[in-house]
Amino acid sequence: MQQRPQKDQKQPHSLGVSTRRLEAFSDGIFAIAITLLALNLQVPILTTITPQALAMALGAKWPTYLTFMFSFVTLLIAWIYHHRLLQWAEYAETGLLLINGMLLLIVSAVPFPTALLGAYLTTPAASVASAIYAGYIGVLNLTYNLLWWVVVQQHCRSHPSGWRPPTNMILSFLGFPCYLVALLIAFWNPAASLIICGLLWIVWTIRAPSMEALPMFFRRKGVKS
Repeated sequence: MQQRPQKDQKQPHSLGVSTRRLEAFSDGIFAIAITLLALNLQVPILTTITPQALAMALGAKWPTYLTFMFSFVTLLIAWIYHHRLLQWAEYAETGLLLINGMLLLIVSAVPFPTALLGAYLTTPAASVASAIYAGYIGVLNLTYNLLWWVVVQQHCRSHPSGWRPPTNMILSFLGFPCYLVALLIAFWNPAASLIICGLLWIVWTIRAPSMEALPMFFRRKGVKS
């Protein structure tokens, strides 16, 4: 099991000794975003109240339930990935705070593309809704790439020679063009676009952020990749 890296207690206080406050604030935003997803789950209003009518009305809302589960899992994986990535941050510098703020801005907007996809998934406008959803996830991936860059730069400043990019960072950077492909495919096959997005989240789940491709002196003391 991967151990939590030890924060460098020798960093100056002006730069931020720990990222714990940043992690706590980010956890709160993720929790609120996940909770807001449930607002899309609405009780159907019936003109004729019968068991059959209620069952049919609930069944007709299956796109809403599907997108709710899809987005919930997406945010859950995004939170896990965010948590693991911040474990490797040396300190909460200004750049890290700003990039993390951008990421949280994208995370807080997740109810909109989710509601849009749920409302139009079974309509002729499904291609546009799916493209917007794939584009949204692509922008989220882009902010993670920026966060990756800031975290790795902290390590590079401490050890400027012999740098090699972590494998997981490379995979994350390759994810953005994949989301662009998903966005374009959505106009021809919305289901294929969503499948691509889902498969990429499986990759991010399996490949938790680590510095495994860096030389040994880049890794935190006492941490196993």
